[in-house]
Amino acid sequence: MVHCTECDATLAAESDVEFVEMDAETGFFAPSKRFYLVACGECGAAIGGGVAGGQT
Repeated sequence: MVHCTECDATLAAESDVEFVEMDAETGFFAPSKRFYLVACGECGAAIGGGVAGGQT
């Protein structure tokens, strides 16, 4: 079983975490990558993150 390191909430289902998507600001051009953060659904503490391909 996985637990949040901040509040010790159980993270057993996708609904227990929040996915926050952040755009890369590059001015007039579309961002080439999209960044995301995975946060605890109970306290909002950052658990992890990553980078995905941008929009075409």
